[in-house]
Amino acid sequence: MRIRVLVASHIRLYREALGRVLEQAREQITLVGVAESATDAVEQIPRLTPDIALLDMAMGDAFSVARQLGRIDGANTKATRIVALGMAENEAEVLSCAQLGISGYVTRDASITDMLEAIEATARGEVHCSPKIAGSLFRRVAALSSSNRGTQSALTAREAQILRLLQQGMSNKMISRSLGIELPTVKNHVHSILGKLGIHRRTEAISLLYSHAPGPL
Repeated sequence: MRIRVLVASHIRLYREALGRVLEQAREQITLVGVAESATDAVEQIPRLTPDIALLDMAMGDAFSVARQLGRIDGANTKATRIVALGMAENEAEVLSCAQLGISGYVTRDASITDMLEAIEATARGEVHCSPKIAGSLFRRVAALSSSNRGTQSALTAREAQILRLLQQGMSNKMISRSLGIELPTVKNHVHSILGKLGIHRRTEAISLLYSHAPGPL
């Protein structure tokens, strides 16, 4: 199955180079469009319905694209996931992205291979990020654990353990290997967790916690 990607960047050279890389890199990735501004991206995404929007975070109003995309997705059955490109490993920015439901993170020091892996992982429904970004998310989750006991009180001990791993960006396979349990068992636990938290996507497990977030760590 091909992954349909839209590239959004205000720098022409940047978006054209990324477009060429995507067209030539891997057979399963298809470039469906490019956007030169936040407004252009918001207009093109409902029409082109890409699986992934590769969003240059240096672009003006990049965060508004993610915010508006959430409203667009609410009206459509097909959701476009966002991969944040050129992310500074700044905790405040990372948490803002997570709260908006951004699924993949490509840092400024990342390689083309890192970017392609982020696109593919995000298309599979996994949260893809560097260890440092995962650490930022995990620290915030730990800080919020006491304020979210009511939300998570219905979770079993195993479900709470798996939720913490989900919030670190681990895939079902990674969780299976980490805990030494079968993959179908992990999938059943994840399904149960999402149901108990009243959410539909694993990326929302992070966003839900931030809805009651205290001030900066």
